[in-house]
Amino acid sequence: MGAAAFIMAEFLGISYLTICAAAAIPALIYFFSVGVMVHFRAKKIGLSGMKEVPNIKSLLIKKGYLFLPVVVIVYFLIAGYTPLRAAVMGIFSAVTVGLINKMKFTDILNALEEAAYNALTVVSACATAGMIVGVVTLTGIGLKLAHMIVSLAGNNLFLGIFFTMIASIILGMGLPTTAKYIILATIACPALIKLGILPLAAHLVVFYFGIFADITLPVAVAAYAAAGLSGGNATKTGYIAFRLALAGFLVPYVFASVSGLLGINSTTIHTLILISTTIIGVISLAGALEGYLISKTKIYEQILLAIGAFLLINPNTFMDILGIVILLFVIILQKLRIRKIKV
Repeated sequence: MGAAAFIMAEFLGISYLTICAAAAIPALIYFFSVGVMVHFRAKKIGLSGMKEVPNIKSLLIKKGYLFLPVVVIVYFLIAGYTPLRAAVMGIFSAVTVGLINKMKFTDILNALEEAAYNALTVVSACATAGMIVGVVTLTGIGLKLAHMIVSLAGNNLFLGIFFTMIASIILGMGLPTTAKYIILATIACPALIKLGILPLAAHLVVFYFGIFADITLPVAVAAYAAAGLSGGNATKTGYIAFRLALAGFLVPYVFASVSGLLGINSTTIHTLILISTTIIGVISLAGALEGYLISKTKIYEQILLAIGAFLLINPNTFMDILGIVILLFVIILQKLRIRKIKV
């Protein structure tokens, strides 16, 4: 989340660590969804893993000290120090790592200078945050958009999240992460809060969908940058990136509907159930999109998997059970087909 997490903390008046803790589960599920999509595609086209991989233990022994700045920053944040103090201590630890790595003093100065230049984008975004909020408030744009989304949704939560998703993707296209969050937090968040979503969940929803703008055509700046590095076709890369992230699009719908996925107002058991059903839904949608589960899927199996995935989005016990039953049904169908081929 980078600097946007600190700005979110200022907007909501809660601690940075609270935001990190709430965002952790949805983030892990999203990365899991991308991993599942890649895994299914690899199985479908017959790719196998690397035979020779670096030895993690020896790597950690030789280069593990490079993690020191990250460990220091996380420690100071958890210990309750201000982000500024944590950043300063992180800089000192980074200089220490540089000296251990036998960097020249001039190299360390150059690194600090480059870091200062890189921070200018964040500093300027934070400095103009108040201006954007002021303009949106005085002109009434935020309230008008919020009213429009609520009116179109007809107080339907799912439609409200859907319209907010569209608005977030459009408004977030081509903007840096911090800038797009500031704009979306002041314009799109009020609509979700009006629909009864908790403020923290609303801010995470618009942030989540705003980030997806980087991999959504026609802009898809992150995908185009990746295509430039890989030498691939930019449009095709954007399409593939969007498809890989589609399973992750389910996650905001779940934690917007039920804040338990963020660990808010929920018991441990309830949160674990929500995590489990969301993961199952992600697997089901990934199977539908990639055309592979335990073997290549038929068209009707893909349709069933898609239906099961969308049933699992709805935080309803009956819907969840029905979605799981559909997934198990497709698995049984594929196992029977595999057994028949082997015989």
